[in-house]
Amino acid sequence: MTGDIETLAELSNEYRESIPADLRETRSFEWYLRELYEEPKIARNAHQRVADMFDYYGTSYDETEGVVEYHLASRDPLGDGENTFYGTVIHQSIHEFVNKVKSGARRLGPERRIKLLLGPVGSGKSHFDRQIRTYFEDYTLREDGRMYTFRWRNLCEVIHDQDPADDAVRSPMNQDPLVLLPLEQRQSVIDDLNDRLDAPYTIRNEQSLDPESELYMDRLLAHYDDDLQAVLEEHVEVVRLIADENKRQCLETFEPKDKKNQDETELTGDVNYSKIAVYGESDPRAFDYSGAFCNANRGLFSGEELLKLQREFLYDFLHATQEQTIKPKNNPRIDIDQVIVGRTNMPEYKDKKGDEKMEAFNDRTKRIDFPYVLSYEDEASIYRKMLNNADVPDIDVEPHTLEMAGLFGVLTRIEEPDAETIDLLAKAKAYNGEVDELEELDVRKLREEAAAKAEIGEGMVGISPRFIGDEIAEAIMDSKHRSRGFLSPLTVFNFFEENLEHHGSIPEENFERYYRYLETVREEYRERAIEDVRHALAYDIEEIRRQGEKYMDHVMAYIDDDTVEDELTGREQEPDETFLRSVEEKLDVPEDRKDDFRQEVSNWVSRRAREGEAFDPQDNERLRRALERKLWEDKKHNINFSALVSAGEVDDDERGSWIDALIEQGYSEAGAKEVLEFAGAEVAKAEIE
Repeated sequence: MTGDIETLAELSNEYRESIPADLRETRSFEWYLRELYEEPKIARNAHQRVADMFDYYGTSYDETEGVVEYHLASRDPLGDGENTFYGTVIHQSIHEFVNKVKSGARRLGPERRIKLLLGPVGSGKSHFDRQIRTYFEDYTLREDGRMYTFRWRNLCEVIHDQDPADDAVRSPMNQDPLVLLPLEQRQSVIDDLNDRLDAPYTIRNEQSLDPESELYMDRLLAHYDDDLQAVLEEHVEVVRLIADENKRQCLETFEPKDKKNQDETELTGDVNYSKIAVYGESDPRAFDYSGAFCNANRGLFSGEELLKLQREFLYDFLHATQEQTIKPKNNPRIDIDQVIVGRTNMPEYKDKKGDEKMEAFNDRTKRIDFPYVLSYEDEASIYRKMLNNADVPDIDVEPHTLEMAGLFGVLTRIEEPDAETIDLLAKAKAYNGEVDELEELDVRKLREEAAAKAEIGEGMVGISPRFIGDEIAEAIMDSKHRSRGFLSPLTVFNFFEENLEHHGSIPEENFERYYRYLETVREEYRERAIEDVRHALAYDIEEIRRQGEKYMDHVMAYIDDDTVEDELTGREQEPDETFLRSVEEKLDVPEDRKDDFRQEVSNWVSRRAREGEAFDPQDNERLRRALERKLWEDKKHNINFSALVSAGEVDDDERGSWIDALIEQGYSEAGAKEVLEFAGAEVAKAEIE
């Protein structure tokens, strides 16, 4: 026990050491000005600080998509990858969000708008919103993200009706100490700061003091005969300001309540009834700056299910955005500085968008679509993350399980393509990056066509990852209860089929279509399982490498109109067209496209040679697949297919070797037996026939 206490004490010391040294120190206003001249970014506004925060944790540029990936989302450095986001469409949404914040940092307009995250349930809106708040807290703890506010002290010495309990009062709105300077003098300082600033934006601060601070400043200036320096030296101290959601400091989350109980004071603050008896009702000191907009000042306001608020309640956002002020009851306007983020689902958005009385509010929002993931491997990564973050029983997840679950989800989300061009499954594969250059699939064009057909955007409807994740969890527990030590796609498919109609968020009119998609996924898995079994029955890496080298020798001779040396006789001969076509036909490359395919493979080999990498057919997915299929054709005549469908012992030498080969592909022993029974019989049946 003593050891445990000592460990906790050490962790506590480490935590204290991680807190900035100046967190509890008080500084003078003069010190603050010197710091600003050393590092002008300290005086940034909320949009500028949030924009810099995204860059601070690292970025990567995806040249193909033209999208910046922000590491706080794509890698989650603070959480060791526990809260990463997957999918090109999601990173496009995050890229768009940050662009709006950065535009706001430059005062191009979005700083006066609500950043409205719109998407279906389970698309990651809340997760992203929470991620921003988590990182903003951390950023303000760091040297690069520091900010300061001020507090009044020794007020009772001068202001005789001041409650002794209020002798020291912190800036109620956590305002920047610069607002203590008169506007003309402040602008002179800011001009100097901008001359020293190395940033894509400029510093600006035209805010007025909040009403309570304005009262203190007026009283103190009157006492010191308008000597501002005396006021700042005797009654102002500067303190470090750290964003803290639990303390409702520079971060605020706001959730709509019952429509009958909505009160604007939740946003703008209310009278402090305990102070009315001391100061009187109209005195600014009797106001409680506890509204959500007040708490979020200098940071982030997060509105959950924002459009569920009553229309009248949303009017407070008009001034908060366009004028960047709030108007509490019986109080003057108060300046605010914050990034306002809202989240909403499709039904609320459609309802408010069609309401003519909401035109002013809609005009003050910048919509950022948060669609579902449209790549099934990215979707599988979401489920893999879910399992990695959970206490999963000791169970093996078989190959293709999560990918096929993801494929089912994606099929329900993408728009049906033109049947003459491509079918839905091929489109899903194209979105997954499985683009066959010879088929000339233009993914960008597919996206544009889908965007034109969709009501709002592709991926904004369909089955939620939550449904799929829940069914995977149910399948895991069911397998555990039945003492099955593995989870296969077949089990997951059964749970999808059994529970599809029991999920409240899936409209009844979609059931038939979704069952059809499920059958498509079953068939896709069947093909993959058959491929795995064939691989186990006939795979020979050395033979594939030898056949690959032979293929490339004949391809290069064909392209160069040259001869190739015969393996047996050593004589020069023409390229073996029969051999070349036997490989290419395994990929359904037609006769009139063979030259394109051969040139494509030749270019790939040449590119690798220039990069100093040796030729290996295993590194080219299409060539490897063709060679594997040719190898299967060459070797299948020597396979005892009756053993695949017999009820013989599993430890029979031949069946045992097949199971071992499947285990090498990632299957568990029990999972290998299941897939051998499921797909092996299909293989045997096809070959025997």
